[in-house]
Amino acid sequence: MWTAVGVWRWRRNPLRRRTDLFEAWLALAAAVCVLVLAPAIGWFAGTRVDDTLQHAVREQRQERYLVPAVVLRPAQSTLADGMTADKSAGPQTPQRTRILASWTAPDGSSHQGTVPAAEEPPRPGDRFRIWTDTSGRLVGQPLASSAAAFHSVMAGLAAALGVAALVETIRRLIVRRLMHRRYIRLDRAWAAVGPDWGRTGAGS
Repeated sequence: MWTAVGVWRWRRNPLRRRTDLFEAWLALAAAVCVLVLAPAIGWFAGTRVDDTLQHAVREQRQERYLVPAVVLRPAQSTLADGMTADKSAGPQTPQRTRILASWTAPDGSSHQGTVPAAEEPPRPGDRFRIWTDTSGRLVGQPLASSAAAFHSVMAGLAAALGVAALVETIRRLIVRRLMHRRYIRLDRAWAAVGPDWGRTGAGS
């Protein structure tokens, strides 16, 4: 809408001011930025983020392994800060049962540790799989390629919208400044003509 108004100010008429022409060029420049520059920056940002995330996906797939583990026994229920859970303290956020399990790392070393139970309730001897690095340390599941692509698209979209919002904000600030200057000039002109308004021979 503001672009159409800005372009309309290009029309030749006796009342057109220099600021009107400047505002028209400003509207055109803002439209070009929103329609061309913002998508280009969004595409560039999304591509860079995708390259970085896909590289991380490949590294994680090479460094993380899904290995079999065996349930030894249930572990003592603890809170996130390491303190023993107190049932009398009131309702708490449900947490998965933690168990003591053993597993063999890809390098052949044996390990034991406390991990969340894969099934409820856990039974000694049950087998499940966990993610570890080469030396057997517990790690998170590798990032999926689809998740990386989704984050890349969101990053590109956010960058494009951010640029568009910045361009529109700058345009509005400039137009606001122009309007302020117009009102100042109008007040000065009225102050110069106002006292003689309607008098005989005053040119009214």
